[in-house]
Amino acid sequence: MLICEWRDFSTDAETYTLELFEEMIGDEFEAMMFEDDQEIPSYIWTVNYVVIVKRNTRMYNDISFTKIPRNPVCE
Repeated sequence: MLICEWRDFSTDAETYTLELFEEMIGDEFEAMMFEDDQEIPSYIWTVNYVVIVKRNTRMYNDISFTKIPRNPVCE
């Protein structure tokens, strides 16, 4: 499900708000995609990036973000 409004989500270590996410990524939020009724998004789009949300589960649930430029410039 693709949504264009921010929805807060949490792991065992952190609650991610719009303000925290934009500060961490350094860009402005545009949309997020949730798969299979998950509470944590799989992808988040910002003005300049597509952010892949990777789940890490060891001793507790956590996530990491991978930023990919949306419109790379090829020369």
